[in-house]
Amino acid sequence: MVKQSLKAALVLATILTAGGAASAQAASCLDVDFPETSKYGGSDLVLNGLGVRKATMFKVNVYVAGLYVPQKSSDGSAIASANQPWHLELHFLRDVDASDIRDAFEDGFEDTAGDKLDSLKPRIETLNGQIVDLKEGQVLAYSYDPASGTVVNVNGAAGAPIEGADFAEVLLAISIGPNPPNEELKTGLLGGTCE
Repeated sequence: MVKQSLKAALVLATILTAGGAASAQAASCLDVDFPETSKYGGSDLVLNGLGVRKATMFKVNVYVAGLYVPQKSSDGSAIASANQPWHLELHFLRDVDASDIRDAFEDGFEDTAGDKLDSLKPRIETLNGQIVDLKEGQVLAYSYDPASGTVVNVNGAAGAPIEGADFAEVLLAISIGPNPPNEELKTGLLGGTCE
């Protein structure tokens, strides 16, 4: 009887430990799960943080984003300007028209690019040409590898790379630079609370 109880306790402990290990391998925000690590362009990346894009004066949740980088950092400017691999993944919480996403990009680049804006315009057009309507539950991701450029991935379909460290820096700085679309997005992506 004692032997059976001990065996049952060991089995239960093993199950609980395995469950704890599994949950430690993922981070979650607003019921959207992200793995703690990712691989892109031959680089191992770690989850830096999760943030929520909010829109309108009513602070409507649009998507949860996860930022993956080689080493965790809370310095948005340093991350964006490092010319190292990164991956930004957006999980949509509601339907969003492609035109609204393009408008948000236009605003973001205008607020962030400064005197680089004119030289980036052809590449912004390429980016906007890869954007489609997104439905609740769908994923839009941007991945940068210094060797090949920035790749836009819409629901698993990758577009042609967009060249230039300057483009990648501004694209990432839209979310984690001095003028993010909302502070909650930046705070979360830089390791703060996701809310």
